[in-house]
Amino acid sequence: MRDPYEVLGVTRTASAAEIKKAFRKLAKQHHPDQNQDDPKAKERFAEVNQAYEVVGDEEARAKFDRGEIGADGKPRFDPLGGGAGGFQGFDPQGFGGGRTFRWSGGAPGGGAEDILNDFFGGFGAGRARGARAKPERPIEDASATVAVTLEQIARGEKARVDLPTGKTVDITIPPGTRAGKTIRLRGQGFAGGDALVQVEFVPHPLFKPEGEHLRLDLPVTLDEAVLGAKVRVPTLSGSVQMTVPPNANIGRVLRLKGKGLPTAEGGHGDLLVSLRIVLPEKADPELDALMRRWRDRAPYSARGPEYER
Repeated sequence: MRDPYEVLGVTRTASAAEIKKAFRKLAKQHHPDQNQDDPKAKERFAEVNQAYEVVGDEEARAKFDRGEIGADGKPRFDPLGGGAGGFQGFDPQGFGGGRTFRWSGGAPGGGAEDILNDFFGGFGAGRARGARAKPERPIEDASATVAVTLEQIARGEKARVDLPTGKTVDITIPPGTRAGKTIRLRGQGFAGGDALVQVEFVPHPLFKPEGEHLRLDLPVTLDEAVLGAKVRVPTLSGSVQMTVPPNANIGRVLRLKGKGLPTAEGGHGDLLVSLRIVLPEKADPELDALMRRWRDRAPYSARGPEYER
């Protein structure tokens, strides 16, 4: 068996975190499910597991460094019990002379499957040694969906997502993200796989996304449309004043620059404001009389010939 430090590619002075990181990377790299066309992947995967079983456990690592166990995790037999190569499992007080051997526990517990299951959340630190190991879970990506508001997108806020692995994480929504985009979270899937989070927009009562732009239907009164006016318009960053020009037709689109969604290039899209004329809820005799005189004196058609078919 090769030296476990060499197998994991770390030095003997490496921290527990460094060893864990190296093991996780190699386990994912050499997992048989990820290398089905490589007949040697299973052998390399087993070697990585065995190496981590020895130096990934604090107690086992200390025994290996003292020479009490080998690279395979088994005790090195020395019946005299003296020095670094002594047999951990026997009483060093006597050998022969009527005195008996005393077994004190044997090799470090936990096989490769146990180590992986513990490491990837299969059991937990309090699991009893020698318990039957559950089947190892393969490295697998996890899928999830996160719903974000347009305000969160505009302010660059993080969004909280519940992953099928049981974890809850806060993720950053990058500028330029559109509904349906998938964000990849490295290492947040099953057994070291990735989490693929699809972004969905929460429907907004006022704004409709159109790429980097937002569209808003703005109600205006008849006099505002005919005579023109300055009106307040809501945006994702607060209300602003907008000028409605005289004789503004229904459906006319006015553009407010930079009031749309953030772009990947660092700017913002625009807010496209469509005018919608709203008449009084109650009939107004004066307005009715005005419209009748107007229709009699200056009739005009709002529809072209294509509507006369």
